[in-house]
Amino acid sequence: MPLLYAKKEVFNWLKKGKKTIEVRRGKARRGEIAVFQSGPQTLRFKIVKRESGQLMDVLRQDNFSGVVPSAAELGDAVNFLRRIYGVYDGVFTAYYISPLCDSEKS
Repeated sequence: MPLLYAKKEVFNWLKKGKKTIEVRRGKARRGEIAVFQSGPQTLRFKIVKRESGQLMDVLRQDNFSGVVPSAAELGDAVNFLRRIYGVYDGVFTAYYISPLCDSEKS
């Protein structure tokens, strides 16, 4: 169960269901549930799919708005992630997430 710290803006996107893909630096973590934390608040999501590769392999024209809902175009999403991770040429992982149903929350 990966614990992923999220900035307030990102946490709110998750809470409102606007963000469906989380991109993180590094290889994929194990577990079927992703736990996002911002301050004392947490949210849990089911990981339905993972993709790994260079940033531009996992962040594409067809999925950037699921990663950065405020982005108007792919370049905006790339810039958002570069502000967080800087220039990093290593592996990124995209976690495709969906809300847990009530039976999965316990």
